[in-house]
Formats: sequence, structure tokens, C-alpha cells
Amino acid sequence: MPKPLLFFVDDDPKAGRLFERFCGAEQFRVATFNHPHAALAALEQTLPDLVITDLKMPDMSGIELLQSVRARSIEIPVMIITGYSSVENAIEALRLGAADFIKKPYDMEELLHQVTLILESRKLKQENQALRAALANQHEGSELLGESAAIKTLREMIFKLAAIRCNVIVSGESGTGKELVARDLHQLSSWADKPFVVIDCGAVTDTLLESELFGHEKGAFTGADRQRIGRLESASGGTVFLDEICNISDAMQTKLLRVVQEQKIVRVGGTEPIEIDVRFVAATNRDLTAMVRSGEFREDLYHRLNVVQIHVPPLRERRDDIPLLIEHFISVMNRRYRRDIQGFDAASLRHFQDYHWPGNVRELKNLVERLVVLADQPVLKLQTPPSALNVAESESESLDYDEPDLKTLEQRYILKTLQRLNGNRERTAQTLGINKSTLWRKLQQYGVTGVSVDE
Repeated sequence: MPKPLLFFVDDDPKAGRLFERFCGAEQFRVATFNHPHAALAALEQTLPDLVITDLKMPDMSGIELLQSVRARSIEIPVMIITGYSSVENAIEALRLGAADFIKKPYDMEELLHQVTLILESRKLKQENQALRAALANQHEGSELLGESAAIKTLREMIFKLAAIRCNVIVSGESGTGKELVARDLHQLSSWADKPFVVIDCGAVTDTLLESELFGHEKGAFTGADRQRIGRLESASGGTVFLDEICNISDAMQTKLLRVVQEQKIVRVGGTEPIEIDVRFVAATNRDLTAMVRSGEFREDLYHRLNVVQIHVPPLRERRDDIPLLIEHFISVMNRRYRRDIQGFDAASLRHFQDYHWPGNVRELKNLVERLVVLADQPVLKLQTPPSALNVAESESESLDYDEPDLKTLEQRYILKTLQRLNGNRERTAQTLGINKSTLWRKLQQYGVTGVSVDE
């Protein structure tokens, strides 16, 4: 990184030489100017990190120099040096956009301190602008795009937390995009070049999950013919996304708590602790607070993970974003399948916006993909709403989305889809836009026995 460049403007050559001698030894590059016009000419060639100028000079005042810099739309901080009798002018300079001022006679240490503060503030502002630009680019091709108040609030929260290395819980219904939130938190952070590791806590048994997380030593168990590095160890320096954290057992919660607290792991079959450095982002589609109250989830682990919580809104709470999401998905599918679909007609879009979307954005994406693949015309028309949208009009109108009604409707929808697909659970999960482990758990809740996500 090059040293910050300072322009020092004062008609007194001695002041310039003193400043250059003092600040040049303090990790700065210094260019001194006895005339403001010379400084302005130099600005056309090189942009400094800070301009420091005397207020009263024969050819041009410091305020006039400040105004000339701003007139060129150059976003460079300007610091004014003023005598005691000119404090009012200095305050006027602040009103016009000066970064700060210092009164004569000034102490060089004090001046250096103010210079350092201004440069730090400028660096933070530049990082802030870069993060905002990155956030906009990140969401331009993401299912988290939209202009609704709900999605704007979500993006703002992601932006605030991205650069802070604290643990986060992402809550929301299945299919809302919790993993996308986790990925954005990682990609917008200063450790975006480090690993982002996803662990599905609901997809494997405790034994497999422990080996997956912590790794194992050779001979730790039957079949362990060599040492294996765990996912937590391989993710060191980056982010670990614990998907559906609500599904892990009491025993695994205890082991995970120690890791989150101490940032150390011990491989299965090993004895030596291994230091790691990871940020944990945990996702859940259940109310962890209620699970803590009922004793299903450890309170201490919950508080370790829940430094901040981000809630991802369901699609029904941001219906205005549906047309934009559809447009994005059509664009993606056109590229993927080499199609040239232009979109849906107005009546079809109304069907999309009237539907309650229990599978949220994942369900919408899955449906758009199937319709694009099967399309035989550039403008898609839903002559009859497809089965995924086949909800009685009276039922849709009466649905107020309170929790019991939504669960009943979701159960009816899932079982009807399973029946239509002749009990094929893999195709059912794909059609619903949910993962197989989620479907398996829901079927267990409905009392549908003898099911296996692997069949």
C-alpha cells in the first residue's frame, strides 16, 4: 500500500518545509505548494488523500481553494489552517465542506493527530461506498433482489453485519433464501477470499455429523483408514453455515457449544486441540426461542450463536417482488436451457401474485424453471393454473396466514403433491422446491410412516 499523499498549501515557504520535514517522517508523502493555483494544477494530474491549506493567502484564500476543489467534483478532504481572528471564516469553511480546521499557532503533534483522524474517516467512507456497491452487485443476480420494504430492510441488515465478525442466526421459512443471506454476509466481508462451508445439520446422523464437523484420526473407528480434516478445520479463516441447526441432537449441541466458545476442535479419535477461526452463521426454520423454552435447544448455545438475528421474510410478505423475481428466473433459465422466453402475460402474473407460496422463493424458482422448459411459445400463458397454484379461490381469499391455517394448508398441499406423483418422494421434494430431509420430517409430522428420502 502506498503512503497517503498530502498536499500542503501555504504562501510561507518555511511552513511548507517544516510540515514536509515533520510529516514526511510519519509515513506520509508530502507535496508543498506556495501558491493555490499551483496546487490546483497538480490536482489535475494527481489526486492526494488530503489537502491542507492556509486560510489567508495573497492570490487565493483557503476558502476559495476549497470551493475550486469542490467545483471540480473532486471528493478530497480539505483541512483549513486559520489564525485566532479568523475562526468565523473557518466555521464558514466547514459549512462549505471542509473536513476540519486548526488554529495558529499549532502544534505539529496536534496537526498530525487531526490529519490521521481525517484520513481514517476517509478510508471508512471509501470502504462503506465499496461495500454498498458490492452489495448492489451481489444482489443484482440473486434471489434476494427486490424493491419491497421487507427485502430492502433485509439487505440493509446484511450490509451492516457483513464486516462484523460476529455469529448470526438467520431465521425464516423453508425456501426463503437463508443460505443466500449467509453467502452474502460472507462475500461482502473482508474474509470473502476464505472458505464458505455449508453443513446440512438435518441430513446426517450424529456420528457422521461429528466426523464431518471435526474430522477424524486414522483408526478412530472401523473404516477410518486415514486421517480426515473436518469441515470446521478446513473453514478456518472463513464462514461456516450451519443449515437447519434446530435438527442437531442434545449431545451434538454440547460439542458444538464448546467449539463456538473456544474456537477449538478435537478430531474424532484424537486428543490434541486444534485452533480454528470461523464465523458461524446458523439457519433455522423453527422458533429457536420456543425450542429453548421447551428444552429442545440449549440456551447457552442459542445465545452464543444469536449475537444478531436476521429474519428472512416469506414471499407472501413481499408480493411486489414476484414480477422482478420471475423476470430474473426466466433470464437465468433462458441462458441455462438456451430458450428465448419473454415472460408471462398479465393474467398469469396475477395467478402468481395471488398464490400464497408455501415453498417461498424456492418454489417460485422451481415452477418458473419447469414452465420455461416446457414452453412452446415465447409469452407464457397459464390457461388453467398449474397444480402448484391450484388453490380454491374461496380458500385463498379466506386465508389470513395465521400459523394454524398455514400449517393445515401446507400439509394438504404436500400430501396432494405426493399423491399426484405416485408417492415418489424425491420428485415431490423437487416439485415443492424443498430439500428431501425437510420433506421427510414433514411426512413424519403428518404420520406418514415408512418413508425414506433415499427411496
